[in-house]
Amino acid sequence: MSPELQTSGGAGRRASRKALVALGVFLGFIALLYLLQPDSFALWMKALHVVAVISWMAGLLYLPRLFIYHSDADIGSAQSETFKVMEQRLLKVIMNPAMMITWILGLYLAWDVFRFQGGWLHAKIVLVVFLTAVHVVFSRAVRTFAADGPRKTPRYWRMMNEAPTLLMIAIVILVVVKPF
Repeated sequence: MSPELQTSGGAGRRASRKALVALGVFLGFIALLYLLQPDSFALWMKALHVVAVISWMAGLLYLPRLFIYHSDADIGSAQSETFKVMEQRLLKVIMNPAMMITWILGLYLAWDVFRFQGGWLHAKIVLVVFLTAVHVVFSRAVRTFAADGPRKTPRYWRMMNEAPTLLMIAIVILVVVKPF
């Protein structure tokens, strides 16, 4: 009996189910904390926000690397088909849920902890909007690759790989230093 390939439909469905269970547990934990309202509730929300941001950033930093290699693969090749599966799972199973949780917890913290006050916070939110725009560009690229549509060059994806990095650096500086 040969082992099931990770690019098969069955493996993909199991990965999606596991991701949904993990997301449900994460959201359930947040709901439980909200109901219990421990004194450290805001700290819990900050910690979970950071976990979501790290997950989202991991995807934003890895996905363009996949695009670089996918751009070099021949359309219809086994390698190209494997990249399609990897890109779609990364986007749907990790990046999209992490982005949504990042936004939900981030807006909650901006409202509850910071009362939407502070120039640094306003600047951070603007930069997170730009980071979300990068996410949208990457999402469209996943659809284009999946349809074997026109491809950007590996050089383009190397340059696009820098966008989330630069935005992340600026966001971290704003959050930690709070320069204004």
